[in-house]
Amino acid sequence: MKNYKTKILYIFTFTLFFVACKGVSKSTKKETKQPKNVLFIAVDDLKPILGAYGNTVVKTPNIDKLAANGFVLENNHCQQAVCGPSRASILTGKRPDYTKIWDLKTHIRSINPDIVTMPQFFKQNGYETAPVGKIFDFRSVDKENDSISWTHKYARIKRKNKEYVKETTKVSYEVLNIPDSKTVDGMVAARSNLLLRKFAKQQKPFFLATGFHKPHLPFVVPKKYWDMYPIETISLPEYQKDPEGAPYYATQPSWELRGGYVDFPKDYSVPIPKEDQRKLIQGYYASVSFIDAQIGLVIDQLDKLGLRENTVIVLWGDHGWHLGDHNMYCKHTNYEQSTRSPLIFSAGKDKIGKSNAPTEFVDVYPTLLELAGVKSPGNLDGVSLVPLLEGKVDKVKDFAVSQFPREKDKMGYTFRNETHRYTIWMKGNFRTNQPFDADLVDAEELYDYEKDPQETKNLAKEEAYKTIKAELKAQAIAFFKTQEVK
Repeated sequence: MKNYKTKILYIFTFTLFFVACKGVSKSTKKETKQPKNVLFIAVDDLKPILGAYGNTVVKTPNIDKLAANGFVLENNHCQQAVCGPSRASILTGKRPDYTKIWDLKTHIRSINPDIVTMPQFFKQNGYETAPVGKIFDFRSVDKENDSISWTHKYARIKRKNKEYVKETTKVSYEVLNIPDSKTVDGMVAARSNLLLRKFAKQQKPFFLATGFHKPHLPFVVPKKYWDMYPIETISLPEYQKDPEGAPYYATQPSWELRGGYVDFPKDYSVPIPKEDQRKLIQGYYASVSFIDAQIGLVIDQLDKLGLRENTVIVLWGDHGWHLGDHNMYCKHTNYEQSTRSPLIFSAGKDKIGKSNAPTEFVDVYPTLLELAGVKSPGNLDGVSLVPLLEGKVDKVKDFAVSQFPREKDKMGYTFRNETHRYTIWMKGNFRTNQPFDADLVDAEELYDYEKDPQETKNLAKEEAYKTIKAELKAQAIAFFKTQEVK
């Protein structure tokens, strides 16, 4: 009888232990849920002339579809409207005055050798990371596109087609008679899809950075995209003058276009003929639609592989682009068409919508970490946009900050909120890690986007805007003080 009772007790104890262990196993499984994948789509020189941003001319069905199932930041701005500094900021989560990348020649790690980039941090947290196409500006990193950031070696996609001869001789546009797949960006899409198929067979989460080169100049894309926009339908911007009352150095004479392409006058005093302007606008539109098609191929592949549900997608253009407004082309200013950049997240059914709240590219790093389920390092200049995406707050900050240098001895800092832009031009070597000095203020600008969306007049000296300007200037100075301690 004693042995029988002992056996019963043993069975009962073993059963309890088995049930307990099984419960622990389930709990552990929940706690160790695999982080989400990240598809990081960068588009060079893409301004927000997309259907998702209210544009009714340019055809972008694939981006619009992504936006319809995601969240559109309508008032997003880059940190500096040129490739190197902008990409350095979004990929490090730090502003230009920290990275000290204000040009197209300084290497990120020559100034901050130990800085941890976004893909590098994902890599440190167990992710497979891979770059395709243009991610960092190639002039800001080593030949491997910042080799320390990636688990997969960077493979530069080279032009192999003789059809690209005009691009190498620096003509601003060309109509191609080749399929999409033979273009450089077609190859970017194909290589991205190859990597997606590889990642689908693995157990580790991935961070795939796909960087498209167009619509950057030259506008070299297949004919079918040009045909979408007959030249006779192309209109020039309504306002093609400098803003009244703005400092002379705030605008730019289309340096990149005039200096880099042989079919445009080098002499800044010679106006760009209107027919050539229309051709530029046509080429830009065609290039945007071409890139939209390539983006569609990558997202379709993600869907077919069953990866979409567990993947966060972010799509961004590295800065805006002047398309004839203020008689300017290209970027390189602190004005709306230069700093305003598309930013779209697709991260689940509970994060669908849009917002006009100010956001900026330094916010992308902390946002992606939170969306993916990876703990932030806590030393980033931006803030997570997740509360905004989930509708828990109306805004996460009062303004977005951009900047641009001028004349070797001036730096303009521009502050954009929901309705206004205030720009303060500082002379000397002032940077935001130094105490603010009122004696170094060279000029100010103020624009009201509710009443003057084309920035026709600088309102900084207008009596009616005295209070608004004082408030925005106080916020700017307060921002400078927060940067001093970093």
